[in-house]
Amino acid sequence: MLRKLVSIFLLLICVNSNAQIMPDYEKDGSDLNVLYRNEQTFQMYAHTRGYGLLYRRAKHVTFERKSYFEIDASTLKHPKEIKLTGSDIERKRYIYGKLNSILLVKASVGRQKTIAGKADKKSVEVRYSYSIGPGIAFAKPYYYTTVTNDASTVNKFRRYNETTFTQDSVIGRAPFSNGLGELSVYPFLAGKFNLSFEYAPYTNLVKAIETGVSINYFPLKLPTMARNPAEALIVTIHVGFVFGKRWY
Repeated sequence: MLRKLVSIFLLLICVNSNAQIMPDYEKDGSDLNVLYRNEQTFQMYAHTRGYGLLYRRAKHVTFERKSYFEIDASTLKHPKEIKLTGSDIERKRYIYGKLNSILLVKASVGRQKTIAGKADKKSVEVRYSYSIGPGIAFAKPYYYTTVTNDASTVNKFRRYNETTFTQDSVIGRAPFSNGLGELSVYPFLAGKFNLSFEYAPYTNLVKAIETGVSINYFPLKLPTMARNPAEALIVTIHVGFVFGKRWY
């Protein structure tokens, strides 16, 4: 028993000694030559048809290459959407002809490679990456607040109908809760290519600007706007701010 206690005591002394003699650059990330194998980042971005949030978990394969997994959620709007001001008391703005509000959720795996590393703390590291994976589009029917045909004071919440709908009968958009029970699901395949510019002053932190192009293919075409064909292929350009941390 005494031997075990002595062994544990000596082990703790060794661990404590190693911690005390650990170079400062390994603690504060000031040395550019230290390789942190794990990376976790978040991204807020805007793309040509909406906004999104992304979580990415990466790990070094070699000094210059990383493999990663990411989860991405973003809104999707049609290029022809125009907001009009409603005539109701609250003057809620609406989009005439909109069929569905779209949320894209996708999970992807990818690779990242460093093109140009940092020469010093104030320089910028340039990298490219690519990813591919499945996704699901959630389509919530878009409802309008309309007046009845007999001009009564009772309002109705209705979806767009090309044969019976007129803009004169719309006085605003309906509450967001309308249509939540009628969600439709559209599976799709997503591919993405990025260029990122990392400028964090310390190697254990991540701060970067990332831009690129995304391609989404829908086997079941996605309907978004009336009098426009449902879409099978959607291409967007994005730019976002990346922040996170690295560790061993």
